[in-house]
Amino acid sequence: MISRNLLALLLPLCLLACGSEPAQQPELIRPIRYQKVKPGSSLLKRTFSGMAQAGVESRLSFRVSGAVEEVAVQVGDKVKKGQLIARLDATDYRLQVQEAQAALANARAQARNAEANYERVRGLYENRNASRNDLDAARAANESAEAQVRASKTRLELARSQQAYTRLTAPSAGAIASVPIEINENIAAGQMVALLTSGALTEVGCTVPESLITQIKQKMSVEVFFDALPERKFSATVTEVGVAATGQGTTFPVTVRLEKSSGMIRPGMAATIIFLLPKAGNNNPVLVVPEAIGEDRKGRFAFVVESGKDGLGIIHRRAVTVGELTSEGLEVLSGLQDSDLVVTAGISRIHEGQQVQILAGNEVQP
Repeated sequence: MISRNLLALLLPLCLLACGSEPAQQPELIRPIRYQKVKPGSSLLKRTFSGMAQAGVESRLSFRVSGAVEEVAVQVGDKVKKGQLIARLDATDYRLQVQEAQAALANARAQARNAEANYERVRGLYENRNASRNDLDAARAANESAEAQVRASKTRLELARSQQAYTRLTAPSAGAIASVPIEINENIAAGQMVALLTSGALTEVGCTVPESLITQIKQKMSVEVFFDALPERKFSATVTEVGVAATGQGTTFPVTVRLEKSSGMIRPGMAATIIFLLPKAGNNNPVLVVPEAIGEDRKGRFAFVVESGKDGLGIIHRRAVTVGELTSEGLEVLSGLQDSDLVVTAGISRIHEGQQVQILAGNEVQP
């Protein structure tokens, strides 16, 4: 019994010693997870922070100086065109009007006297009772008196205008954003009395670095989001592109105008502006999930599946060049084509030429 057991154990060893080899097992055809490469965008998304501002901002001021007698508005008030904003003490300007009126009356009296004298001298000259010099002198005095009347009228109109300038009214309908003056305050001509915001469409201003400013053109379409209204997206159009840098940095001002405004948007609200700019270089990138790209000592690569029969495929390695990681996937600038099937999982356990199983349920949706 023992001899038979030893014989059973020694027989396989003898066979190995004689050079016999066991039969090789066939390679396991394993299923893979994969993704169909999709085309990317030829536009580059860039986001900048900005601030909402009124379509029209008017810094209202008096055209004359004086003491503030009345402030008729407050911050936040809605005003109509022609509505009173503020008023100065007009006492001095009324006196100037009265003085100009008196000067005009005196000029007219002198003009009548000069005209009558001219008519009298002209009659004497026609009867040879006055000299030519007397006639010329009378005519000059009459013309001078008429000129004085015209000058007095002009001074009266100027005095009346200055008196009217003591009332400041709204040039258009809008809202009062600032009132930096107080009653009884002495202000100079041109000093801001109120900031009036108007315009049906809101504007948003931002600054763009010099590396991108040349790609931004007027009438370019952009998207705008407001921190106060996170659920809403606003379409806008570029209206102004700065030609000189602002401040000490190398940034340029850009203004966009909303195509449709909202009563909830107010000047000063923080905003985000999204620009879609043309990409430099390759204009036809494709997108894959980041897991589809591997890297070793030979560089970055992806495994592409060549479809065969009966749901089987062959693995091929492709060297790739990647771009930016976007919200839609990783850009591949070269090495892959639209609609290629790339392996997205377990790329460290597959190799060139390997046969794999392509299951429809294993496709990764972007």
